[in-house]
Amino acid sequence: MTNSGTAPAQDPQDSPADSTGELLRVSQLTKHFPATRGVLLRRPAGHVRAVDGISFSMRRGETLGLVGETGCGKSTTGRMLAGFLPATSGQVTFDGRDLDEARRTDGKRLYREIQMIFQDPYSALNPRHTVGTIIAAPFRYQHITPPGGIRRAVQELLEQVGLSPEHYNRHPQDFSGGQRQRICVARAIALRPKLIIADEPVSALDVSIQAQIINLLSDLRDQQGMAYLFIAHDLSVVRHISDRVAVMYLGKIVELADNDLLYAAPRHPYTRALLSAVPVPDPTARKQRLRLAGEPPSPLNPPSGCHFRTRCWKAQAVCETTEPPLAGADPRHQVACHFPEDG
Repeated sequence: MTNSGTAPAQDPQDSPADSTGELLRVSQLTKHFPATRGVLLRRPAGHVRAVDGISFSMRRGETLGLVGETGCGKSTTGRMLAGFLPATSGQVTFDGRDLDEARRTDGKRLYREIQMIFQDPYSALNPRHTVGTIIAAPFRYQHITPPGGIRRAVQELLEQVGLSPEHYNRHPQDFSGGQRQRICVARAIALRPKLIIADEPVSALDVSIQAQIINLLSDLRDQQGMAYLFIAHDLSVVRHISDRVAVMYLGKIVELADNDLLYAAPRHPYTRALLSAVPVPDPTARKQRLRLAGEPPSPLNPPSGCHFRTRCWKAQAVCETTEPPLAGADPRHQVACHFPEDG
């Protein structure tokens, strides 16, 4: 990398990605937050198991949807992979390197390869900075001067995300929520990362704008070959952008499948309940809603065995004593359930 007026020499890792190779592998990743009791003495009260031993992998150029209800641990997972939170245990391999080791030895380069898009575009942008300064920040932090200069590169990025190059000197408060999220996307793709972690990037936007941002992300993926970990709670949104979908419940991945398989034949009872709650645009269509009993258990004291058993209509004695592994005869469709639905 250089700060001269010429483009930096191309690194072998900057070459076009092999779309069939593995980019990310997560093995038994956990994040436990210490919990305290009392205002003054603050006595230890155990640990909140936000993420409780999850494993999955991602291919280059793939979009993996990570879905679940509020508090299931999906955003915590994204923040650990992005480097904002340290993991309690587990191993993450990114592009053939141990992620923790890579952060210690070459953290600056790693931030170039993994970027994040946040949920709230209003708080993700510094109101004192211009759009040009915000999008140029990755170039300046990495001491990279692209061909033609930083200003030209920023203006080209603005065009890529559907904004005008004339917006370079304007401030975030001059833009709508959808336009601000486009600015966040431009900042994230500035250095052509290999992985973008999108943490509910459309949940704070109007429904009419959500489709525009999803289409923008899809187009950028096709153009640049980057991979997305797309975190969301809306299964209908995830369906339109993901190649595969992982469903989380109380810190665990309970189902992981190709997009078409999961939506056509969900095998875990929790996934079935989530899909039954997705609205159908046809007013004449009848849809049976599966209502779960009770409230989600506390991650401070999750149930033994299967975490979902206290709300599951299929639970039996083995569900209380034995945790079901994430497995399946079809490697494209894995489920953590002792009594899965027949796919």
